[in-house]
Amino acid sequence: MFLGVYVDDILLTGDDEAELQALNDYLDKIFKIKDLGSVHYFLKIEVIHAAEGLLLTRRKFAKELLQEFGYTSLSPVSSPLDLSHKITAEDGDLLADPSLYRREIGKLNFLTNTRPDLAFAVQHLSQFMQAPQVPHYNAFMHVLRYIKGQPGLGILLHRSTDYTLQAYCNSDWAACPHTRRSVSGYVVFLGDCFISWKSEKQGIVSLSSAEAEYRSMRRVVAELSWITCLLDEFNVTSIRLRYTLQEILFFMNGLSTLNSIVILCGKNS
Repeated sequence: MFLGVYVDDILLTGDDEAELQALNDYLDKIFKIKDLGSVHYFLKIEVIHAAEGLLLTRRKFAKELLQEFGYTSLSPVSSPLDLSHKITAEDGDLLADPSLYRREIGKLNFLTNTRPDLAFAVQHLSQFMQAPQVPHYNAFMHVLRYIKGQPGLGILLHRSTDYTLQAYCNSDWAACPHTRRSVSGYVVFLGDCFISWKSEKQGIVSLSSAEAEYRSMRRVVAELSWITCLLDEFNVTSIRLRYTLQEILFFMNGLSTLNSIVILCGKNS
């Protein structure tokens, strides 16, 4: 049985209905809580029960964001960023009100909790929050048009007993033209479930693409170590990470870029 608490919101789950009801009655006796039944909405995340599992989405929040800018009637686009235009720090006139850009990028960052497809775009646009310019704001509007195409996109937590832990990482060497720092990205799966992802600029300059890839790999291994400890707290004892050369596969993509795919497989006990 697990109890999650955020301020005055409580999420209770487990496999023993009698114990769940007993704890629910005890909490109601002490704090006078309101039982809302099966979870459907928690921390602005919609939980949709389907035959395949649970779908986590922020569809309502995405539609409210589109209505705020009057983008409900515009045609959608197929990618979060305009592929024909590379955004830079000095790209045009400064915005008259930079706080608007900062506030809206913060909302997009909130949306990435269930939208990994927005992770890179939001990370990229967040670099310009100190002095946002008109092209940066236009790029933000482009992201809204992308969200317009699939506002209900989210994460599906499959009903599966597969506890294989897999992680994929990559990096874009010297992606930032101003600092020459690389951008790392990774995704982590537990079985068929998408449970963790990140796109961020590396802290220091890497002198080669291989160095940038190894820094990206170090970051995802740290994430896997944390996830393993968390699963251990949840008594998921079938997870075993084996850091061996056979489980770290390297694939060459061109002569100067090393694409690293880290596959750390769980071994059933």
